[in-house]
Amino acid sequence: MAQAPLLQLTDISLTFGGGPILSDLSLVVHPGDRAALVGRNGSGKSTLMRIMAGLVEPDTGSRTLSPGTSVGYMEQDPEMAGFSTLGDFAAAALEPGEMYRVEMAAEGLKFDPAQAVDTASGGERRRAALARLMAEAPELMLLDEPTNHLDITAITWLEQELKQTRSAFVLISHDRAFLRELTRATLWIDRGIMRRQEKGFEHFEEWRDKIWDEEDQSRHKLDRKIKAEARWAVEGISARRKRNQGRVRALQALRAERASQIRRQGTAAMALEAGPKSGKKVIEARGISKSYGGKLILRDFSVKIQKGDRVAFVGPNGVGKTTLLKILLGEVTPDSGEVIRGTNLIPAVFDQARSKLEPEKSLWENLSGDAEIGVSGRADQVMVRGQPRHVVGYLKDFLFDERQARAPVKSLSGGEKARLLLARIMARESNLLVLDEPTNDLDIETLDLLQELLDDYDGTTLLVSHDRDFLDRVASVTIAMEGDGHAIAYAGGWSDYRAQRGEEGAGAPASKDRKPARTRTKKENAKQGGKPGKSGLTFTERHRLENLPAEIDQLEAEIAKLEELLSDPELFNREPVKFRKATDALKARQTALNSAEDEWLTLAEKAEAEG
Repeated sequence: MAQAPLLQLTDISLTFGGGPILSDLSLVVHPGDRAALVGRNGSGKSTLMRIMAGLVEPDTGSRTLSPGTSVGYMEQDPEMAGFSTLGDFAAAALEPGEMYRVEMAAEGLKFDPAQAVDTASGGERRRAALARLMAEAPELMLLDEPTNHLDITAITWLEQELKQTRSAFVLISHDRAFLRELTRATLWIDRGIMRRQEKGFEHFEEWRDKIWDEEDQSRHKLDRKIKAEARWAVEGISARRKRNQGRVRALQALRAERASQIRRQGTAAMALEAGPKSGKKVIEARGISKSYGGKLILRDFSVKIQKGDRVAFVGPNGVGKTTLLKILLGEVTPDSGEVIRGTNLIPAVFDQARSKLEPEKSLWENLSGDAEIGVSGRADQVMVRGQPRHVVGYLKDFLFDERQARAPVKSLSGGEKARLLLARIMARESNLLVLDEPTNDLDIETLDLLQELLDDYDGTTLLVSHDRDFLDRVASVTIAMEGDGHAIAYAGGWSDYRAQRGEEGAGAPASKDRKPARTRTKKENAKQGGKPGKSGLTFTERHRLENLPAEIDQLEAEIAKLEELLSDPELFNREPVKFRKATDALKARQTALNSAEDEWLTLAEKAEAEG
């Protein structure tokens, strides 16, 4: 017998001031659903999620919640008035004695439950809100950009928790890798209309492009029909006026249908232009070290960054990525060592905090009042890469309309603020682009365009990001900060870094003393995943022990696929690049499998000894 839906929205419509945000939208969330909620910035994703949570009333339509169903919503900006600590807030809905649930989530999400609410950063408050949701474990979880402010280790922990949960959940996220890993259905808001596909996000772009292609073909056929009917009206109506009024009315109906169609929002017309060429050597660090308050950030680190490099900085939150970036840019002085910067460097900086934007001022004022791009004496123009442009015209390139141009920046969504900041830095010429978490809140199409722009950018890029997919697409060098002052440069992006480390799964360091592959018997033992009884394992070790069997299964499946691919005797001659990449990937996964089996055996023996 089919289970009743957890939540149902029927014919939901909502308008904020101008045109409709949502129009006659209906959706059903079933038990066990794992859905990605996708759409362009400003399409109404967060608004819809708040309607699902019961926090916003639609203009028309109904929301039906199955009796007894609990719904949890992760607030983007949680209200914590009345709570002393982040832990108090996160545990507010739990029964006495269940604080351990919050502590487990806090360990995975990397925040301190004892942190005072008054002194907590925005990122810490968001992690506490996420911990609250995970600890409560409602039947339906609504997560709006849960990976923002999380480092890759915490994102991986969250992935594992959501894989194991029995709750249904709906996710909004810009993180492709996160969505691909977790979702089995896709909810797509496009021009106020909701579509659903019973496939995960991995299949979304193919589905979207097919629908858009069908729309284009239908629109083209309609245009041709209107043109033919209009020609008939001009050439033949006078002789058959009385008999053909119905056909004239049909033509009017066709034109009305065409006019009512809402055209798709185009891609932002973003462009990057490198300024005067820098020298071949952009930045060289020689043996630099840095400590803050007794905490070692860097120890004897050296690197050469050449013109055209796209350098990514990765590592846990608080490890010192921004400090290293500032040392390389000359904003912070190292305790020892030296940094040599090349000639003619013209940096443009995208900062994670969006500090260059003045929230009380309008979008217009933020652009025209920028001393670096505003045209002196002209409050309505900006200088865009050497050419004067009207403010509104330039804002339209970044998908803002004239009404928004006069609105305060504080009224914008996170993605819209990111686009506005991109508009500021892309107006000027540069040859050194510094991007600190640029992917937060951007929609998929804008991320794709940003990647293309960085690929074609003639300057040098320094990038801080926790978005694994974006790192793989963009980075040519990855500097991994691993704590205790260790920072090491690796060729390639995130997956290349893991392969060179012999890792499979973020935050799982490869064993330094790797042992030979173990026998099949031990693999089978590992897959049994026997849980220890009472043991001295930490929560993280216990979690690792429980999840290693699944990782081992996944690695063996990937190895089998790669071995099948490499069994083709003509592959090397036909596709030598593909052959080399597959060979490298096979070696990396075999090494990772050995490491995972060693790790499981060590943890299992520890659990058994202390059980």
